[in-house]
Amino acid sequence: MLSPTPDKDICPLMIDREHLQQNGYQLLRQALPADWLDELRAAFEAGVIGPEQWPVPRGHDWRHALVDLDARVQAVCRLPALLAGVGELIGEGFFLSQVEGREPLAGGGYQRLHRDLSAQRLGDRVTVLVYLDDYGPHNGATRLVPGSHRPGEQLAPFDFDDESQVVQLAGSAGDILLFDADLVHGASLNPSGARRRTLLISYAAQALYAADLQTRKLRVVRMDTGERFEPADFV
Repeated sequence: MLSPTPDKDICPLMIDREHLQQNGYQLLRQALPADWLDELRAAFEAGVIGPEQWPVPRGHDWRHALVDLDARVQAVCRLPALLAGVGELIGEGFFLSQVEGREPLAGGGYQRLHRDLSAQRLGDRVTVLVYLDDYGPHNGATRLVPGSHRPGEQLAPFDFDDESQVVQLAGSAGDILLFDADLVHGASLNPSGARRRTLLISYAAQALYAADLQTRKLRVVRMDTGERFEPADFV
């Protein structure tokens, strides 16, 4: 596996717009205030429910947590640098669609490479991972393929069994990864069982709001998703 490009793991207060557009992702090092971590971890633990308790059953090799009503979690979803990156990728008005907690268990968590896929046009969804623990190959950190999101007007075909171009991320609690939903990516096996709690956040273009409301019960979205963000507000 390849390593992340060091000069692109930049200051958390800066968004590299050219890098985002070209590669489809950015890793913001230490973007979380350090004194938020314990509170976020506590919110994660308080929200954990069994995989069979969700309307759509979840895999038994993951822990899933309901966290979307927690005030500190909501503050994370509105960090200015994070919203600036989301706005750059979506390129129009957008909203916060969902936030939940996820953690791969020992010996679990593996995902085949995949795209989450846009709903109406390329680039209308962005995914964010907020790392609450240190992460790397030892505990199943995300792997991705830079530039595989939208190299042209249409998505290029991709062999999801080909991992020759994969970058596997590594870093520390407090880092934030944001990426285009069309970027090829996947979680990795957690061989050690070391903790790797994350907040998984989804943002979507405003045009998808009505459709998003139709599935919110299946996704156990309890928060108000009516707030709107504009890219111009974060330039």
